[in-house]
Amino acid sequence: MPTTSARLLALLSLLQTRRDWPGAQLADRLEVSLRTVRRDVDRLRELGYPIAAAKGPDGGYRLSAGTQLPPLLFDDEQAVAVTIALQVAATTDEAAGRALTTVRQVMPVRLRHRVDGLQVTAAERGTPADGGVLLAVSAAAHAREVLRFYYGSGPPRRVEPHHVVTWDGRWYLVAWDLDRADWRTFRADRITPLAPTGPGFTPRPLPGGDVGTFVTRRFRGWTCQGTVILDRSAATVSLYTRDGVVEELDSGRCRLTLGSWSWIALAAAFAGFDAEIEVVGPAELGDAFARLATRCSRAVWPATSTNSRT
Repeated sequence: MPTTSARLLALLSLLQTRRDWPGAQLADRLEVSLRTVRRDVDRLRELGYPIAAAKGPDGGYRLSAGTQLPPLLFDDEQAVAVTIALQVAATTDEAAGRALTTVRQVMPVRLRHRVDGLQVTAAERGTPADGGVLLAVSAAAHAREVLRFYYGSGPPRRVEPHHVVTWDGRWYLVAWDLDRADWRTFRADRITPLAPTGPGFTPRPLPGGDVGTFVTRRFRGWTCQGTVILDRSAATVSLYTRDGVVEELDSGRCRLTLGSWSWIALAAAFAGFDAEIEVVGPAELGDAFARLATRCSRAVWPATSTNSRT
């Protein structure tokens, strides 16, 4: 007979799979008596799980909604799906980032290895595509292995996967197309991966130098585009930009790529985040910050104007 802890987990897992469970069926599935089921239900209630009971010969149990969130139990697919959703949400919400850390800490090693291969760059708030597709594509990119997949109609595509990004509500794969000898972006919801992957490849340099510059140029076509490091978290910065690519560096710093119609306007956009700024490039952006600083130093009220207003 399984231990009490193992039996409680099995009972909780069953209660989560359907709305109502007759007591006799639970007893049969767990291979215990009805009396043991009743005792185990009482133990789960003590742990905070709101389990309702229906009396009578056909009575049973139901896991109801409660006023507090009790401990949750996920199967492997659910755990992966939650992690993907939290990775996306963490780009716009610090609480989601903390939740992602908590979930990852308690994950089995086999799952942690899978989800660690999913590195998300948030270009704009996105909605996840199929979790299995994202994991397969991200795993190939992480391992630097050639990926084959169907993309709509036609023969399979062969690419060197570089990065998975979100943009304007959709997920994309940034990759070097081996058959077309050019960089391409593929919508993840149209990808059907093929196994196996391979062989390995050496990553090529992206046009523009990094994935943020490449993606924003591809989708926005800005005249001027630059990248800086801001002394603010990616979660905070993502709340206030929908036109740029935000890449988390650590808990308090992020890399931001933006574009604009002029270099001065671009420098002003970065300055609007009210944070310490480190210019990554290009040189034109650094020059624009210097010119902007000069202009701002002259934008003060003359002493005579100040006196006239008092």
